[in-house]
Formats: sequence, structure tokens, C-alpha cells
Amino acid sequence: MPGQVETELLTAIARFAGPVRGVGVSLISVFGVLSVPTEALPLGLGLLGLVLIGAVADFRSPRLSFVLAVVRVVALCAAHDELGGTGQWTFNVLTTTAITAQWQWSPKVTVPTTAALLAVYVTAAGFDGAAVLRVVVECAVALAAFRLVRRSSRRVDELRTRRAAMERAEAVALERRGREREYLALLHDTASATFLVVAVDGREADQAEVAGYARRDLDLLTGTSGVPRDSAVDVGSSLRAVVEHSPLAVDARWESALVPASVALALVRAVREALANVERHAGTGAAEVHVRAIGGGVEVRVADSGRGFDVGAVSDHRRGIRGSVVERMAAVGGTAEVTSRPGRTTVRLAWPRG
Repeated sequence: MPGQVETELLTAIARFAGPVRGVGVSLISVFGVLSVPTEALPLGLGLLGLVLIGAVADFRSPRLSFVLAVVRVVALCAAHDELGGTGQWTFNVLTTTAITAQWQWSPKVTVPTTAALLAVYVTAAGFDGAAVLRVVVECAVALAAFRLVRRSSRRVDELRTRRAAMERAEAVALERRGREREYLALLHDTASATFLVVAVDGREADQAEVAGYARRDLDLLTGTSGVPRDSAVDVGSSLRAVVEHSPLAVDARWESALVPASVALALVRAVREALANVERHAGTGAAEVHVRAIGGGVEVRVADSGRGFDVGAVSDHRRGIRGSVVERMAAVGGTAEVTSRPGRTTVRLAWPRG
């Protein structure tokens, strides 16, 4: 099946081939009438009228146009001797008709039709090898040009189809990589963090506390929010459950700030990870969560007064800050900044980026 570009090309050619032929043979015929002998002028004017009727059909009806195109060539051939016998009017109409026919109809129609019209012309005007060769060459060139342009349009369609397929494959790959990053970040936030507690604390870990972590992990890994990703939600309401379920004493203060659900989800998970880091590494049982609306966006700060750490010394392989916080915010068009010193660690989350 022809592609979009090829279809548009064929439609344009089918639309303009007839008018081009109609205008061309009309102009030729006007000058042809001026060249006929005076005694043949009435016949010339009658033939001009036939040509003009055919030209109207060239603009309006392709099927009728084909019939009248053949009729006017045959009529001019039949009147060849009466028109002075030079044959230029007839020959020029014949070549214009034959050339434009290659663009509008298939070779199954145009080849026998052109051969028949040439035979009629030769019968009326006598055999002229140069004229016959000219018609054949011009028709062949016209057909070759048409097929070349059509093949080029088909190639454009193929390239567009291939490009669209590549763009779809790239989009799927990007989506897959995004989901993989999200999965790794969520896995770090949940199961791997719980495993780390068990591995570090060993027998000293509180079994009830570890069981509570595991239950929360299971809820996060199997639960869904049920909120459309493009709907607007309030950041404070989204973070309230995180704060309430945190074992830390959280000083929470927030302003009303509406953001897309996907952004709110990223903020919730980033704040949850930040609070988990406070709980597991800061050596303090308290934290602060402040939400502030900024223009059409939001800023969330998670701070603690714990032991702090060297942000620059954190390995790229550790996904807590890089994967669960920084990359997660970047994925939704936001930013995450972490500053830390003994006695004060702050995680600043902002959306949109700026």
C-alpha cells in the first residue's frame, strides 16, 4: 500500500495532470488557428471549440477527459490536409496529450493509446521517423520521470516509517530504563534497606522493628496509589501519611501546593528515603519536614540535627541519595540537593527545576 507521501504525490499529479494538458493544448490550438489558411478558418475555429470543450473536461472529469483527449487528436489528424498540411498544430497537441497521459493513467492504457494515435497521425501526415522517435522518447522520459519521483516519495515513506519505528523503540527503551531505575530506587528504599539493618545490627536488631520494616516494604512493593498520573494532588496531603508512619518525631509544617500526581509520588518516595536515612544513620530520633509553595511549584526540606556525613564521599554505587532522591526528582523535572555537616543535614527537593 502506498504511504502518505506517495499517496499525496499521486493525488497531486492526478489533480494537476489534466489541467496542465487542458491549458497546454488550448494555447497550442489558439496559435494553431492563427496559422491556418483563411479558407480553413471556420474549420480551425470549430476544432478550437472542440479543444476548449476537452480542456473543460481536463479540469473536471478525468474519465471524460481521456475520451475527449483522444477525440481531439483524431479530429485534428482527420483535418490535417484542410488545415494546411503542416501538421505542427496536430503534432504538438499529440505530444502534449501523450506526455501528460503518462502521469495520469497507467502504461496499460497509455502505451496502446499512444501507439494508436501515432498510427492515426502517420496515416494522415505521412511517416516521419524523427517525429515518431520524438514522441516515443518524450513519452518514455515522462514516464521515467514520473516513476523516479514516485520511487523517491516511496523511499521517503519508508524512511519515515523506519524513523517512527526507531522513535517508538527509543521511547520504549527510555520507559523501560526509567522503570528499571524506579524499581532499583524503590528496592533500595524498601527491602535492601531492611536487609542492611539486619546485616549491620545482626542479633542486636529489634525483631519487632525489623518485622515492621518488612511489612511496610511489602505494602510499598505491592500497593498502588490509584491516582491518575496527570491529576493534580496536594503535596502536604500526600506527605501526611509518610510523616505519620515514620518512627521519628517529625516536626511537619506545610503549605498547600498542587502538583501532578507523578511529581507528588516522586516527592513522597524521596521524603520517605530521606526520613529512612535519618532513622538509620543520623543517630537522632527527630526530623523536620517543611513544605513551601513557590510560584507554580513546591519546595520540600527534610532536615535533622544528627551526626551528619560527607556528601562528596558517598560512592556512586550507593543508590540511596543518587537513585532514590536525586535521579527520582530529576526524572519528573525537579531537583534534589543534599548538604550535611555535623549537627545539620538538609535534603532540599524542588519542583519544577529552576
